[in-house]
Amino acid sequence: MRAVPLRDGLLLAVGTLTVLRVPAPRRVDRATAGVAMTLAAVAVLPLALVTAGVVLLGDLAGLPPLVVGLLVVGALALGTRALHWDGLADTADGLTASYDRERSLAVMRTGDVGPAGTVAIVTVAGLQVAALAAVAGREDGWLAVGLLVCASRSTLALTCARGVPAARPDGLGAVHAESVPVPAVVAVLAAGAALSMLAAGLSGAPWPGLAGALVAATLVLALVRRCVRRLGGVTGDVLGACVELSFAVLLVAVSST
Repeated sequence: MRAVPLRDGLLLAVGTLTVLRVPAPRRVDRATAGVAMTLAAVAVLPLALVTAGVVLLGDLAGLPPLVVGLLVVGALALGTRALHWDGLADTADGLTASYDRERSLAVMRTGDVGPAGTVAIVTVAGLQVAALAAVAGREDGWLAVGLLVCASRSTLALTCARGVPAARPDGLGAVHAESVPVPAVVAVLAAGAALSMLAAGLSGAPWPGLAGALVAATLVLALVRRCVRRLGGVTGDVLGACVELSFAVLLVAVSST
């Protein structure tokens, strides 16, 4: 990676994945997007610190674990402009709206939340909150939650791997699609699995963290394959959906330790 793509890639990742105001990248192209998706887990470190702080403050205040879980989900939504939740809802609505590709993409563009999108948000958010309540109540729960926030973003490399086309020629997906070389995808997923194992290992059993990483990667791969077949490729909405699904799977896995 040359110095300019590395800097611009990190700025693009932070500016896209968080609400932090950072200087605009000097160049935004596929190479820059590839660096951004490779560094996604690093770019969201500020969000990880915020969520860890929410868990610590909730514990000090004696709040019920379920309340802490809701606060963490809310903090992440604020810290990402709720773009990932919007992506999850739009992806669910698009894939269930019609068998016609153009109709499905049009539904995803509208921004309205339909029945499928509502069910997707309620289900995934419910899983996250319930699992967060279990994890946050532990002695090192704050650290585990922060690690999983970073780990969940590792699957973005998979959604943007070489060979996964964009569903349309414009939008966020068009820039990021096919931007991450396969060796980098493998390395990023391995790093995400290591973070998940570390989070689970805080309770003495790292293997559920590895299992969660494998399930998350499999689920994301299945969703990507479905989108390629139904939509012709991925969109920015699909990227956001994969983040929320991955976070939910990792939390559930670690909560079982």
